[in-house]
Amino acid sequence: MATRIFIDGAAGTTGLEIRERLADRAEFELLVLGDAQRKDVAARKEALHEADIAILCLPDDAAREAVKMAEGSNTRIIDASSAHRVADGWTYGFPELIGHDRVAEAQFVSNPGCYPTGFLALVAPLVRADLLPADWPFTCNAVSGFSGGGNALIERFNEEFDLAYRTYGLDLAHKHRPEMQRHAGLDHGVLFSPSVIPAYRGMLVEVPLHLGAMSTDPHSESLRDALFGHFADSAVVSVFHRATPSELTLNSMPDPWDGMELFVCGNEGGWNARLIARLDNLGKGASGAAIQNLNIMCGLPETTGLRL
Repeated sequence: MATRIFIDGAAGTTGLEIRERLADRAEFELLVLGDAQRKDVAARKEALHEADIAILCLPDDAAREAVKMAEGSNTRIIDASSAHRVADGWTYGFPELIGHDRVAEAQFVSNPGCYPTGFLALVAPLVRADLLPADWPFTCNAVSGFSGGGNALIERFNEEFDLAYRTYGLDLAHKHRPEMQRHAGLDHGVLFSPSVIPAYRGMLVEVPLHLGAMSTDPHSESLRDALFGHFADSAVVSVFHRATPSELTLNSMPDPWDGMELFVCGNEGGWNARLIARLDNLGKGASGAAIQNLNIMCGLPETTGLRL
């Protein structure tokens, strides 16, 4: 019997990509609401209760409302918003970090944010291995395609042809910061500097490190080896395990990609490093991660339907 899936918010960029990825999969039956029903509370509530698994692709407040609407049902939920990423009772949907079994057994799974996916993949395993100190004042610099900003930002970049670069989060209170701190196990909040460029999708997330000033006295090669070991069995995350590349580029990525590449770039002597993650903000950073979590929750191979 097919697993019934309801995508609440299927008209947004993340929801559309999830729906497209599931359209031809016989393991799933999609519960689809018409245009007139998508904003009808009674129709949404019925679908939320009828589904085996609901995937929320909504703004934060609407996602919290949907969870309340689903109360009293046995529906399992994957929330792609940031509403529940540090909430009690929710499993953080990053199986490579928290373990596949926890995702498989969870009723409520919160999909990681796109920027935190890169940051956490780079930092969390190294903090856990005591190679990077938890009390370090971490900085994260990141650049993303504009599709992650939703329809309003997509429209702005499409209309303002001279808009070459947009940095934001200048109040230093970006909503991803609690997620980054909590799931990396850090003592301090992250100094996070996100920016957007005129590419539709794709992102680079960088964590610069002055290793020589750390009490753990790490070396860039030891960081690379540790990441390589942590993700050795992953079919989704790969670690560049050769000499530092001469450059990293970010193309527009017209086609969805659900993988993630990690790089550790060190100077001569290895006492400074730049940790860099390259991923698709709509892939492993959103829709691809939701599909990966869905597969795991349904007992299917985690890469089924992924574009790797």
